[in-house]
Amino acid sequence: MSTEEGSAHFTAPAIGANKKNIGLRKNGKQWKESKTPQRLRAIGVPKTGWQKREQERQQRVAMKEREREMTEERKEAIRERVRRIKERAEEKAEKERYAKLSEKMHRKRVERLKRREKRNKLLKER
Repeated sequence: MSTEEGSAHFTAPAIGANKKNIGLRKNGKQWKESKTPQRLRAIGVPKTGWQKREQERQQRVAMKEREREMTEERKEAIRERVRRIKERAEEKAEKERYAKLSEKMHRKRVERLKRREKRNKLLKER
């Protein structure tokens, strides 16, 4: 029975006994343990170093630059296709115009007109 009497006198330490005594709480809940600020490393979130973040940033910048280049290439291909379509339409219209002229004029005169217009066109482009 002496062992039972010894255990009856044992008192459990207070919940916040290992912390320094700050005083009474304003809200009156002295039995509650006071909370500590959240520490991300304690949860398991790894701390990323400066070099790693800088490397990730550079990768994002390089990826965006590559995307920009790809979109520019796509737009350039579309512009080239449109330009070729317009050129073909101009050539077709010119061919039809010469066909109409050849009905009215002699073939040799139409050829002379073609050469003259070609020279004028080349001079305009310069």
